[in-house]
Amino acid sequence: MDTRRLLRTFATVLGTAGLLISGCSKGSSTTSASGSVPVAPSAALQPYYAQHLKWRDCGASGFQCATMKAPLDYGKPTGGDIKLAVSRKKATGPGKRLGSLLVNPGGPGGSAIGYLQSYAAMGYPAQVRARYDMVAVDPRGVAGSEPVECLTGPQMDAYTQVDQTPDDAAEVTKLSTAFKKFAGGCEQRSGRILPHVSTVEAARDMDVLRALLGDEKLNYVGASYGTFLGATYAELFPARAGRLVLDGAMDPSLPSEEMNRDQTAGFETAFQSFAADCIKKSGCPLGTASTADAATRLKQLFAGLDAKPVPAGGSRKLGESLATIGVVAAMYDEAAWPQLRTALTAAKKGEGSGLLALADSYYERQPNGSYANLMFANAAVNCVDAPPAFSGPADVTRAAPGFEKASPVFGEAFAWAALNCADWPAAPTGTAHRITAKGAPPIVVVGTTRDPATPYKWARSLAGQLSSGTLLTYEGDGHTAYGRGSKCIDTAINSYLLKGTPPADGKKCS
Repeated sequence: MDTRRLLRTFATVLGTAGLLISGCSKGSSTTSASGSVPVAPSAALQPYYAQHLKWRDCGASGFQCATMKAPLDYGKPTGGDIKLAVSRKKATGPGKRLGSLLVNPGGPGGSAIGYLQSYAAMGYPAQVRARYDMVAVDPRGVAGSEPVECLTGPQMDAYTQVDQTPDDAAEVTKLSTAFKKFAGGCEQRSGRILPHVSTVEAARDMDVLRALLGDEKLNYVGASYGTFLGATYAELFPARAGRLVLDGAMDPSLPSEEMNRDQTAGFETAFQSFAADCIKKSGCPLGTASTADAATRLKQLFAGLDAKPVPAGGSRKLGESLATIGVVAAMYDEAAWPQLRTALTAAKKGEGSGLLALADSYYERQPNGSYANLMFANAAVNCVDAPPAFSGPADVTRAAPGFEKASPVFGEAFAWAALNCADWPAAPTGTAHRITAKGAPPIVVVGTTRDPATPYKWARSLAGQLSSGTLLTYEGDGHTAYGRGSKCIDTAINSYLLKGTPPADGKKCS
C-alpha cells in the first residue's frame, strides 16, 4: 500500500472525475523552478515550438488526438525527444471562442486525456465548453505519454498487500524490501525517463503545447496535484499565464515530511466527518456511540485483518493494507460514504470484496489483473520532484508519533508509506519553496474546508504566496470543489473563466 502523495480527483478513480489519495503529492516537488523562463524560446527549443500538431480522430465521439514532441531533457534539448499524447474537443458554441482550456485531474499520474474524455468535455458547464476548446495532455511518464512502468500485475498485487504497519523488525525489512523492489522495477523498465518526469518539465511541456495550439496565454483548470503543476507554470511563465484555476490546492513551500503529516491530518478530518454522519444512522458498522468509538472500532477491524485476511472474491483476500486504502479512497467524496458503510459492514462479517473494490479503484487495477500506470508515475514524479520524507526506517520510527497524533486511524500507515522514495534510482531535482509567480494575472485558488487529500490550510497558504492569488473557499466535505454541486463555487469560477473576473478574495461558498 502506498498512501503517500497521490492527489487526484476521486471521480477519476470511480469512473467520473473526482480525487484520490495514495499519500501526498508532495508540494515540495517544486524542482528548480525558482525563476521565470525567458519569454522567447532558445534556438535549441525553437524546433519544438515550431512543430505542427497532426490532429486525427480519437475513436471517441467529438474528440481529436495528436502527438507532440518535447525534449527529454530541457537542459540538453538536442539530446533526444519524448512523445506526449494530446487530445481536444473543440468549442461547441454559441459565443466567441476564447481559446483553449487545458485541464489536469492531478495525481501525479492521473491521465489528463482520460479525465477530459470521460468527464471534463461533458461534465464542465456548457457555457465553458461552448467558448473553449477543451484540451488535455498526458504529462510525461503518464498514460499515453511514454508511461513509466515498474511492476507486472501479479507483482503489483503482492506489493499492495505488504503490511504497512510493521509490528517487528522482520516486517520492517519486508516493507523496505518491497519499496526497493518497486524502485528497482521502475529503473529496469523505465530508466531512460525516470530522471525527466519532474513537475517543472511537465510545466514546460505545457508551454510548448500552448504555443502549438496558437494561444498567447495558457488557460488552465488543475485539480489537486494539478494545482502544483499550474502554480509551477505560473512561476516559470508569469507573462504567459492566462486564467488559472487551482482547485484543491497544494502548498509548495512544505518539505516532504511536513506535507505528508499534513495530509495525514486531512484524512483524519475527513474520517471524523464520515464517522459523525455514520453514527447517526442505524446499522452504522462503526457503532453509534461517538466518533472516537468509531475510530477505535475501525482500528480494531484493521488489526483483525492484519492478523487474518478475509476472502474478497476469487482467490484474493482483504488484509489490513488493502482495507486501509479502501477506506481512504472513500474519503475523497462524501458520495462514496454509503458504499463505504456497506463495505465495512460486510468486512466485519468476513467478506472483503466491497473494500477491495474501493482499493482496486484507487490503484486503477483492471478486472484482468493488470494496472494502469498511475501508481508508477505517481512515485516517479514525487521522488524526482523533491528529497524524500525519510531516508530509512529509523526516520519513520522517529516521526511516527507525530503522524499518529495527526491521525490515530491512519497515522502509522501513512508514516511508513512515506518511506517509498528512500531508495529511488533517480536523484531529486527540486526543493520546497514558496511560489509567488510575480507578474502573473489573477489566479483563483480553491480550497475545501474538510478536504482529505489537500487540507484547506494549503489553499490558504498558496493563495497567500501567489502575488496575484485570490482564495475561494468551499465549506464542505470531499476533495476539490468545482463541478461538485455547489452553484456558488461553479458560478464564481465560470465567471472567471468566461469574463476574466476573479471572485473577491476570501469569498466563501457552501
